[in-house]
Amino acid sequence: MSSKRLSVVVTRRLPEPVEARLCELFETTLRTDDTPMTRTELAQAMQSADVLVPTITDVLDAGMIGQAGDRLRLIANFGAGIDHIDVATARQRGILVSNTPGVVTEDTADMTMALLLAVTRRMPEGMAVMQAGTWSGWAPTAFLGGRLGGRRLGILGMGRIGMAVARRAQAFGMQIHYHNRRRLRPEVEESLGATYWESLDQMVARMDVISVNCPHTPSTFHLLNARRLKLMKPTAVVVNTSRGEVIDENALARMLKAKELAGAGLDVYEKGVDVNPELRNLPNVVLLPHMGSATVEGRLEMGEKVLLNIKTFADGHRPPDQVVPSML
Repeated sequence: MSSKRLSVVVTRRLPEPVEARLCELFETTLRTDDTPMTRTELAQAMQSADVLVPTITDVLDAGMIGQAGDRLRLIANFGAGIDHIDVATARQRGILVSNTPGVVTEDTADMTMALLLAVTRRMPEGMAVMQAGTWSGWAPTAFLGGRLGGRRLGILGMGRIGMAVARRAQAFGMQIHYHNRRRLRPEVEESLGATYWESLDQMVARMDVISVNCPHTPSTFHLLNARRLKLMKPTAVVVNTSRGEVIDENALARMLKAKELAGAGLDVYEKGVDVNPELRNLPNVVLLPHMGSATVEGRLEMGEKVLLNIKTFADGHRPPDQVVPSML
């Protein structure tokens, strides 16, 4: 397929250099405002394009993919997560799916540690006092948090991001534990100083911090359900920079409110922007608006991967970051 004839539709505003390069290489239709497309707009885009460039805000389920036109041959996702795309249905329709793995690893791991520090050191409470102008001075017992060194960190999902979190936590003197579908090679475990737990129940019951770093799949939905959250120590903290669906948000909110958990740092939510209102007013909870990968460098690198995937496809080859159902 010639790149000169390739029609590309982008569903959201992307960094200006990425948009400019897309327009140079392909017949590109850009999004004029930074709002998610409606399902009607998405359907129209999928009927007119050779390549669709969606983001996590675009739900491409079986019904939506079923409306795709005969021209659509590639969904080049801007982002690593592809739980919003029915990859199996796309494959049945002869539509390839690609993503942008790896580029958000370091940024998301940084944010995981930022949330962990913010919760354990009570930073939002301190900021609120300063912004309100009510601080009366230093006191020996004011805003006492907890030291990270020596605490047990349980990483749920030891992929690229989980391992990046482990390396950072090592530098803070934390003890690294993890649960994963597959155990790491012995030399990798040794380099991370990581202890593997085959039983998630046994791990969560013994950790001081749980960091969620696994993708959302049918098998990980509510992996931290009410029963598992109840196993955690009341002094424990939960941090989630992966996908909100992995945690039963209502159960988490109830336990935090009842002080059955010490705190939580959340960057993602079970129902997207519809955040459980119980979480908003708790002093032991830090909420961020899905900022884990939000760096200029990360977004540009994501765009470069999208461009490479489309250009490789346009040249008649398999996109380097093609996703197939067996990978999920």
